[in-house]
Amino acid sequence: MWKQTEIRVRGILGFIEKGVTPFGTGAEVDRPREHLGRRVYLVIPRN
Repeated sequence: MWKQTEIRVRGILGFIEKGVTPFGTGAEVDRPREHLGRRVYLVIPRN
């Protein structure tokens, strides 16, 4: 059984939930153009 996990982040500009799609031999997450060049963090839930 998995333990429940909690993440707290301060100072965020937004939150986006997207699916991961195939891209060549890897994968990608589509995101709005306004986020190009910014640092992003990808969180993957166990669901």
